[in-house]
Amino acid sequence: MADSDVSRMAVTAVILLVLVAVPAAMAVDYTVGDASGWTQGFDYTTWVRGKTFRVGDVLEFIYGGTHTVDVVNKDGYDNCDASNSLQSSSDGDTKIPLNATGPMYFICATPGHCSGGMKLAVTVQASSGPTPGTPSAPRSPSPPSSTPGSPSPPSSTPGSPGSPPARTPPAPNAASRGGLMSYAVMGGSMVLGYGVWIMG
Repeated sequence: MADSDVSRMAVTAVILLVLVAVPAAMAVDYTVGDASGWTQGFDYTTWVRGKTFRVGDVLEFIYGGTHTVDVVNKDGYDNCDASNSLQSSSDGDTKIPLNATGPMYFICATPGHCSGGMKLAVTVQASSGPTPGTPSAPRSPSPPSSTPGSPSPPSSTPGSPGSPPARTPPAPNAASRGGLMSYAVMGGSMVLGYGVWIMG
């Protein structure tokens, strides 16, 4: 009887470990700007569309030596002002974990870069819960308040005649697939654990 109790406890411990590890395994690492990276002449407002950022995900900024990544508040984002930045990096490969829900704002503090479009706004959602059917909601913070109408400044696409509509659609949202998968794994683990517990 004692061996049976130890087996049950071991199986329960393994199931709990799986339940804790699954959400972390479902986190998504996003390379900001995809293959273009963090650079001038790229439309980050378009890049954000269709992506759902969740707590546990990581934003990776890959950039050259003339750029920075500054985490700023909304006012810093709107006014391209890094004087009160919450975090500043210039190492060329900056990984920023998304640890809290709500909006997050990033700019390049090199003079002229942010005002030329080198800025990013994302809205971070909770890591659990159902995934909404619509894209994530960075719509309101994405366009700068000083630019009426156009979602990206003209200088962000210097050589393209038509600009943003010619961009390719975003990749499927890996974060939303991961959320559904974690529920399936948790449910299966609970059923399996219950079966082992009863049969033990």
